[in-house]
Amino acid sequence: MTSTDIELRHLRAFSSVARHRSFSRAAEELLITQPALSRTVAQLENRLNVLLLDRSARHPALTDAGAQFLEHTERVLAALDTALAAVRPRATLRLGFGWLLPDPWAQRTVSRFEENTGASVVLTRTDDPVEALRRRTVDIALVRGDADVPTGMRSVRLYDEPRVAVCSERSELTRCAHLDWSDVRYWPLVVNTVGGTTGPWSWPVGEGPDEIVETANYDEWLETVAANRGIGIVPGVARRRAQHPALRFVPLTNAPPSPVGLVHLPDTQRTLIRRFLDAALATG
Repeated sequence: MTSTDIELRHLRAFSSVARHRSFSRAAEELLITQPALSRTVAQLENRLNVLLLDRSARHPALTDAGAQFLEHTERVLAALDTALAAVRPRATLRLGFGWLLPDPWAQRTVSRFEENTGASVVLTRTDDPVEALRRRTVDIALVRGDADVPTGMRSVRLYDEPRVAVCSERSELTRCAHLDWSDVRYWPLVVNTVGGTTGPWSWPVGEGPDEIVETANYDEWLETVAANRGIGIVPGVARRRAQHPALRFVPLTNAPPSPVGLVHLPDTQRTLIRRFLDAALATG
């Protein structure tokens, strides 16, 4: 056997399984199927004629030879990444978002990603991040709410945000100490039909608000609530970040949380997206 028998894909596959102690998680990171990953690692072991991973337990564990090989493998991969970074222009990853990036998650994730990769993140505000992803004007999109992910896209759920009610300073709701989720139906609900996190879809059929006021983007939604056309339901981050003198926020009790996730296409910027997902999950 010569060194040419070992390919870069063998090293990356072995390193990922060793770090995650899981074939399934490593396959997700590398954006390949688990059977393909298992074959790649087995091929590496066969070419080395040595067992690198003990597969007898629930999670794969390094053998003594595997632990020694991993040290050298990680040095080789790190040196390669350094060499590539020295000769190519600084890579960029375009992150699309609809409104108010969650804090401090966004700042910490971007900082961690840029420090670890040398790449930069371009922040792109768009009314419909998923559509921007489909048009490939962004590489990865931050999405809120529990809408289904379009066919052909992949999603990673990060965490859940609490919800809060928002109304005009002239609304009768300002007299209430709180609003219960079950009572939202008795108020006209202003909904952002493109990027909103709460709408008729948030309730079983027949249990949602009787009156829906539709808007097409965040700015229209904001001004419609401020004009006292109805109330809104948004993630709690808006209470700290949405500055409008005519708005008032009211605690919302017994509301289901609002999920936050990332959506991407499997064939775009694969390495950078994998590294960004690593940073995002480590921060979340």
